[in-house]
Amino acid sequence: MAKQPETESFMDMFSKLGRDLKMPKVDVETILSHHRKNLEALEKSARATASGASSVMAKQREVLQDSLREITELAQNYRAPGNPQEFIAKQADFARKSFETAVKNAGEVAEIVKKSGTESVDILRARIKDAMDEIREGYEKK
Repeated sequence: MAKQPETESFMDMFSKLGRDLKMPKVDVETILSHHRKNLEALEKSARATASGASSVMAKQREVLQDSLREITELAQNYRAPGNPQEFIAKQADFARKSFETAVKNAGEVAEIVKKSGTESVDILRARIKDAMDEIREGYEKK
């Protein structure tokens, strides 16, 4: 039986095609390095986003704990006042404090989200700038 010729690998076929067409050599390591940096930037961006989400969750847990503590204190210290005006004043004071706290906490949560989003976008923006510089340098070498 005649021996079958060994088949060429996929990379060998492309290399031969490139030589036959006299195409410039491709620096595979540079391409891999470029994509590796892209993946690292995506990972950093995802970490920044996850950190922001974790901070938001911690802040929301803190807000809930504070709210439950205030409600518990109110319930424990509740006693029916003798006159309706005092009762309404206490309710109004509690409502005012609750609203002020809610506004303050919403502002803090918004700031955490903004900071985390900005950090994430800045990481990606810096990588895009670096990638464009790498591409420009690659063309200037040729």
